[in-house]
Amino acid sequence: MNQSKMKIDQNTTLFGVVGFPLGHTLSPVMHNAAFEATGLNAVYLAFPTKDPEGCVRGMRALGIRGLSVTLPLKSAVLPFLDEVDPLAKMIGAVNTVVNDRGRLVGYNTDASGALKAMEERTALPNKRCLILGAGGAARAIGFILREKGVALCVANRSHQRGKELALSLQCPYIGLDEMEGRSADLLVQTTPVGMAPHVEESIVPESILRPHMVVMDIVYNPVETKLLRMARARGCVTVSGLRMFLYQGAEQFSLWTGIEPPVEAMRLAVEKALREGHEGN
Repeated sequence: MNQSKMKIDQNTTLFGVVGFPLGHTLSPVMHNAAFEATGLNAVYLAFPTKDPEGCVRGMRALGIRGLSVTLPLKSAVLPFLDEVDPLAKMIGAVNTVVNDRGRLVGYNTDASGALKAMEERTALPNKRCLILGAGGAARAIGFILREKGVALCVANRSHQRGKELALSLQCPYIGLDEMEGRSADLLVQTTPVGMAPHVEESIVPESILRPHMVVMDIVYNPVETKLLRMARARGCVTVSGLRMFLYQGAEQFSLWTGIEPPVEAMRLAVEKALREGHEGN
């Protein structure tokens, strides 16, 4: 976003993202581009914090209209909200808080954002899916896929966390070393492995990638991770994490403002930031 175009005055509505660390988040770029494209007098800032109660109290006290919530606060903020959307309650995590005239309501748009990105590329019912990771994103994606009739299996480095997620999803769990023997139609990679600057890393054995398998990596920096490059080379259908990032952000914008999100302006702003960031490394 061109900062010189911003008009901040006593009527500017405040939005932001809370979590820690926030040094690499592109949510401000995406949402400020959306405000500019729609002509809203609003600004979106990053608030690095590990204090869930403090950031919710600050939202109330300062009249912050909407917050994105990222690690490590997605579950920790739940007790401090007035209401939690049924899907977010089932997942056990929120990534979006709406301040509705002082009443704070939590939502999870990670799930719907991932679902929309996948449904652009494939039909989901009756697919067999291997989910890599056991964090908040894996949990959100797992629950929404289960609702769509997808048969799930969780693989994770930490056996305890992986087994806990598998128990919640009522599905099998395997260790990462067991992936090569697992057959799947859909693979969803939800860990940070492969994220810049570690762009040559992948935890997925190339041997399990087969033609027509759908492979999604929620990492969006780089837009095409090593996993997605390998998958494309082996004839897989690939889904970039950038699509999930855009769609979850677009739903946040809609929840906060009640207006149609300018998805194309949001996409262009994020892609520009990614290109400039890559060139700067």
